[in-house]
Amino acid sequence: MTAHTFIDGAPETGPATTPLKPGTGPGDTAAAGQWRLIWYKFSRNRLALVSGWVILFFCFVGLFAEFLAPSVPDASRPQFTNAPPQQLGLFVTGPDGSSRFQLHVTGYAMQVDPASLRRTYVADPDQVVPVGLFVPGAPYRMWGLFDTNIHLLGPLSPGDTMYLLGTDRLGRDLLTRLVYGTRISMSIGLVGVCISLLLGVVLGAVSGFYGGVVDTVIQRIIEVISSMPTIPLWLGLAAAIPLSWSPLTVYFVITLIVSLFGWTGLAREVRGRFFALRGEDFVTAAKLDGSSERRVIFRHILPSLTSHILAVVTLALPTMIVAETALSFLGIGLKAPIVSWGVLLQEAQNVRTIANAPWQLVWPAGAVVLTVLAYNFLGDGLRDAADPYES
Repeated sequence: MTAHTFIDGAPETGPATTPLKPGTGPGDTAAAGQWRLIWYKFSRNRLALVSGWVILFFCFVGLFAEFLAPSVPDASRPQFTNAPPQQLGLFVTGPDGSSRFQLHVTGYAMQVDPASLRRTYVADPDQVVPVGLFVPGAPYRMWGLFDTNIHLLGPLSPGDTMYLLGTDRLGRDLLTRLVYGTRISMSIGLVGVCISLLLGVVLGAVSGFYGGVVDTVIQRIIEVISSMPTIPLWLGLAAAIPLSWSPLTVYFVITLIVSLFGWTGLAREVRGRFFALRGEDFVTAAKLDGSSERRVIFRHILPSLTSHILAVVTLALPTMIVAETALSFLGIGLKAPIVSWGVLLQEAQNVRTIANAPWQLVWPAGAVVLTVLAYNFLGDGLRDAADPYES
């Protein structure tokens, strides 16, 4: 069969063509799968995308902390206590007035206040400290697997100073300690959320699927945990940790404490969704087909909640990070020699530090605020994208 069209009054014969219906063209999402629709809606949220890149950056910093840090966290130089940040420059001017490319920082000049005899540091433009990439420095053990001393950025001469974020009261590099603290603070959130995810999903699924007595018992447990004052309970449990325990053991115990009280919200979310889905046709069909209850829960209902659970977990991560930071700031969480953002804030909680060296408070606090905001924006984007059919 052919379709006839007329050009200037003359018929022209050609193959029949059917116009495409709206929503079926190339690149259109009308016939796309669930995950493609979620990604399409999420990718249009620029703020969520940028937040995702920020989170990936912090994860990258934590993963390669030894290599990215200019030094090791416990290395101190008492002659440079509370030294201000040094500015990184790109070009140096030669004696003849010509400039050439050279990474460098400006050295320090010490000044003593004759009245208070307080020692301060100021930038000395006459001192140029050359800086390079992939330079040898303090030795470290990468991921506990092999020994090396190569750092991404550092002074070319071992005796020179390079403190891009300043130093603390013991003359330790704040940039190095902030990089190492990123690993602890980011990982404690991920580990805590994994534990909360396991408890929340399993107990919420069982409660919503079976109902009855099982649901009543689980909901009463959730209500008891939710009614407990969180901060005093954290204080009591953290204070019960023996002082003889190693810092690594304390790290895992603090992670467990934080996660034990973060699963109740997710459990109720999952329970509500199970109540809504357990009577659907696909669940009934799976039961009639002979599927076991465990298979119905974990192979039929839970996969349909994946995007929603992902959004809830993303919003729970900043709560874990803030909880660890608060405990460490109060002095009952992680302690030295472990370095976290909360430990850095705890070391800077005195008036003298705020007055004379405010950078000790600004950098870790800024890292916490930026990470929490990024997680919240990312979680909001994932929550909106989890239901791609809503405009």
